[in-house]
Amino acid sequence: MNETIICAVGNVATQPVYRELTTGPSARFRLAVTSRYLDRGKNEWTDGHTNFFTVWANRQLATNAAGSLNVGDPVVVQGRLKVRSDVREGQSWTSADIDATAIGHDLARGTSAFRRALRPETGARASAAGSASVSGSASALSEPEPEWETPPADVESPKADSQRADSQQAQEPVAVT
Repeated sequence: MNETIICAVGNVATQPVYRELTTGPSARFRLAVTSRYLDRGKNEWTDGHTNFFTVWANRQLATNAAGSLNVGDPVVVQGRLKVRSDVREGQSWTSADIDATAIGHDLARGTSAFRRALRPETGARASAAGSASVSGSASALSEPEPEWETPPADVESPKADSQRADSQQAQEPVAVT
């Protein structure tokens, strides 16, 4: 089956609505996506048409979206586009929904701090994790991650700078034949 995958960049237009359903958590919010273009006559950027989408999130994505998103937040949403037509009270309605597979803050427009969601371990997953740690194959998970930061540059004193300059001058060029 062919599906239309969409990546939309816009702003959260409504506060996410979170629901616990029999199928699991679900959340929805409206996303406003406004195109921008350069008006060459005025030599300035101008807002174009705004499209509104209803974004649907399920399971853990719904829980995380409801806890992380607020009205006005710039976000990037990826998911399946669903255009639905309906007749209500004799009027035709068309809506564009996105069944989200990923939602995140747009870091081109601000900063965000990531916190890993804690998920309770259940059934087979908990017993598999327990047996893995007994066998020692999960020991890498308990070890701290190596330092990946760039170490700060050493601040040298003027005395060290002069000593380095003296040692460079003391070296004589070597003739290569």
